[in-house]
Amino acid sequence: MNFNQIIINETLSIPTAELRFRTSRSGGPGGQNVNKLETRVELEFDVRSSPSLSDRQRSVLLEALRSRIDSRGILRVVAQESRSQWKNKEMAVEKFAELLRKALRPRKKRTPTKPTHASHDRRIRSKKLQSRKKRLRRLNSEEI
Repeated sequence: MNFNQIIINETLSIPTAELRFRTSRSGGPGGQNVNKLETRVELEFDVRSSPSLSDRQRSVLLEALRSRIDSRGILRVVAQESRSQWKNKEMAVEKFAELLRKALRPRKKRTPTKPTHASHDRRIRSKKLQSRKKRLRRLNSEEI
């Protein structure tokens, strides 16, 4: 894995100098490893002030990842699956790259469609059948 540049797609790569890594103790099982070593890795990326992003990319990311970006415009990705800090750092970088790839992927425009004649006829037929069932029930209950 190249840690000088993180390649997101053919038009965007982010230098690792723009990323900030913080480590802390990981939770969960793991014995003394959990209590002593800081294996949890938190990657932070400032979306608002990154010089690598174009204005369009910045606005797309801010919109698509708004639930993961805090009020200061910082995107935070956490990895703590491994017992190795190095592996967690690699996983955090990969998660980060995948998040950006998905957010920047162009969306297909939805083309509105109309129901077919056959589906329309089926719907009307089933409604009439249901109506007839209920009408027959009503007549039977009045006779009793």
